[in-house]
Amino acid sequence: MKKAKVLFVSQEITPYLPESHMGIVSRHLPQGTQEKKREIRTFMPRFGNINERRNQLHEVIRLSGMNLIIDDNDHPLIIKVASIQQARMQIYFIDNEDFFQRKFTLTDKNGKFFPDNDERAIFFSRGVLETVKKLGWAPDIVHCHGWMTSLVPIYIKRAFKDNPIFSDAKIITSVYDDGFSETLNSNFSKKVRLEGITNKDLVHYKEPTYVNLLKAAIDFSDAVTEGDEKINPELKEYMKKSGKPYLENQPMDTYIQTYNDFYDQILGEDFYE
Repeated sequence: MKKAKVLFVSQEITPYLPESHMGIVSRHLPQGTQEKKREIRTFMPRFGNINERRNQLHEVIRLSGMNLIIDDNDHPLIIKVASIQQARMQIYFIDNEDFFQRKFTLTDKNGKFFPDNDERAIFFSRGVLETVKKLGWAPDIVHCHGWMTSLVPIYIKRAFKDNPIFSDAKIITSVYDDGFSETLNSNFSKKVRLEGITNKDLVHYKEPTYVNLLKAAIDFSDAVTEGDEKINPELKEYMKKSGKPYLENQPMDTYIQTYNDFYDQILGEDFYE
């Protein structure tokens, strides 16, 4: 039987950040998926409040060293890795001194939203895809968790669509209760753009709010799920009206099995023939 490959891209993973529902799901779903004999790779941002020594992060030299250009500025891509021994799985971290050295995640010590969160999200999403490309590992499913991963779908479906690593990948976006009230930089749509992305593709980014970022992610995904019990009601309605395969929020005691059944549904019978 063919072995499906699942790429998990997450904003938060326990135990590297303070515990959250997203972090717990992003920690245990990859493990449970691997235990069901699927191949996995898991990525998150290397936020500056992650204790590198305690969690034994180390740089992967062969994957680091690329520069990503955002808004005409070069940003070196550093890849780090850590292992969760009891789960027998590795977590890859996307790092960059400008974006991820500060000792906070998305807001400063006063709770103020970082003004460069737009570029941090762009860098993270592109960094994941460039690293997976470098690994030469073609995922069958890409499962995105958290708004910082919301650009992965448009990049795969437009900028990377002809790359054999991603050309057959099915994308699932899980929507969580992780909204913010701020609007991202007014030049966001210009910064996001890569070859293959048209003006029409960028329509939601003209006003880059939390809701619009997730609407765009839903548009470019093959399936959608509720990651939390309570999510933005406008997004919940948008997901249901999208006509895409849809999974409601799942109880913690059954979500690993339910998600893996959902993966089979998205892949379809042809995948296993």
